[in-house]
Amino acid sequence: MSDFRAARDFLLQADHATARREFRWPELGEFNWALDWFDAVLAAETPDRIALKITGRVSYTFAELSARSSRVANWLHEQGVRRGDRILLMLGNQPELWESLLAAMKLGAVVIPATTLLTRKDVAERVERGGVSHVIANAEDAGKFSGGPYTRIAIGDAYGWLPYHESTQASERFTPDGPTHAGDTLLLYFTSGTTSQPKLVEHTHASYPAGHLSTMYWIGVRPGDVHLNVSSPGWAKHAWSNVFAPWNAGATVLVHDYQRFSAPELLRVLRDEGVDTFCAPPTVWRMLIQEDLTAWRVPLREAVAAGEPLNPEIIDQVAKAWGLTIRDGYGQTETTAQIGNVPGEPVKPGSMGRPLPGYEIALLDPESGEPGDDGEICIPLADRPLGLMSGYVAGSGEAMRDGYYHTGDMASRDADGYITYVGRTDDVFKASDYRISPFELESVLLEHPAVAEAAVVPAPDPVRLAVPKAYVTLAPDAEPDDATARSIFEHCRRELAPFKRVRRLEFAELPKTISGKIRRVELREQSPEREFREEDLFS
Repeated sequence: MSDFRAARDFLLQADHATARREFRWPELGEFNWALDWFDAVLAAETPDRIALKITGRVSYTFAELSARSSRVANWLHEQGVRRGDRILLMLGNQPELWESLLAAMKLGAVVIPATTLLTRKDVAERVERGGVSHVIANAEDAGKFSGGPYTRIAIGDAYGWLPYHESTQASERFTPDGPTHAGDTLLLYFTSGTTSQPKLVEHTHASYPAGHLSTMYWIGVRPGDVHLNVSSPGWAKHAWSNVFAPWNAGATVLVHDYQRFSAPELLRVLRDEGVDTFCAPPTVWRMLIQEDLTAWRVPLREAVAAGEPLNPEIIDQVAKAWGLTIRDGYGQTETTAQIGNVPGEPVKPGSMGRPLPGYEIALLDPESGEPGDDGEICIPLADRPLGLMSGYVAGSGEAMRDGYYHTGDMASRDADGYITYVGRTDDVFKASDYRISPFELESVLLEHPAVAEAAVVPAPDPVRLAVPKAYVTLAPDAEPDDATARSIFEHCRRELAPFKRVRRLEFAELPKTISGKIRRVELREQSPEREFREEDLFS
């Protein structure tokens, strides 16, 4: 425990050069973050500080949330939850989510987070593949669960389900049944499945709770801050920025709970709730810049983006309006934050930044395996970071081959060590023997006022083997006609070298995973409907 606190305190005061040079991951033997950090430090030393606030609903101090989660832990134990049991936790942004997560951690149970957007079929798959023994869900989602030998616990009234509210009668004095080892399994996450069936990622009581020290450092969150993250429960990014990173720092987790997204309402929350640090995916930033940001005086000190690469156009618009630079970062469900632009360091437009403290990054040529300045983002296992997963439940052979963890993402590195995302190894393609980065082309497309979203994939071509094709979701006032297509092609001609130019264009809604990531694999496989070709419009 002392090692964890020392590592955390070091990162709170270290500049980037010092942190990269001197940071060492804590060596943890027995470690239970909920008991040893949340209860013993945060609740004991800052009992009256707000730990969790859900806008318009509730707020709890560290002391209150510590007591509430202990009651839940005692009650769950009475219902048969034991160390190592697997709990499917399918809740929205509601207090029970945080209570249940802390309670399961205290018990030594394993949590499988799940989004409430899952279908009945999705739920059945996760229950089976996850080896689920217990389920905690809202009563309105009870119908998604079929018969099975697992305990059912409902928030609300559901026939045949145990009522969660009975946990309030349990004792708030919790005594664990034994020690928790840092290497014990804590979380099983299903990936978003952008190119294949979702994988089941295993994290330990060390890899996510303590591993997110790198994420805390990247965000720049400090003790006493109010931190707002826009993310849906059930996905790893929710744990990144709504649990571990802010609470590692001793900050308040602020949750903006909404049924339908509204950019003006989010801006109001940023202003009125005194938000210090803010994280949102590029999709949300794209919606925010549609508003007049100069009309909103927000108190932000730090603003970051993750989930997908951030386009330079968004960074420029926010900087002009607020004098604040959005800092991009990179990580995966399988890791904590690996690469990032950190507070106080220069930001290069389009770059994800440099390796974060505790992470060594190699770029390996996907064909030869040789390290260089262009290639797949890989982590040397000889310098294995604490924030790297234990592995995939079904086996990690391909991902952990040849002494590296292979992310499946391509990038390039400049002379100053800044790393720029190129694309998924499955998404990068060749046209006329030139390697094409879909992300670079998509960034240019988004600069056009008619383009709301874009995805670039290869389209077969008899001469060049493949040419870049863009699927574009139009802005509300744009028409899907020849004139709009011609205007977009003209924009690409001005901004891109000839070998990179978009040659084909189709207007469409982009297929996405439940977590909101674009499924380019579907676009590559679908047949054209109304396709515009550059050569036809400019013949």
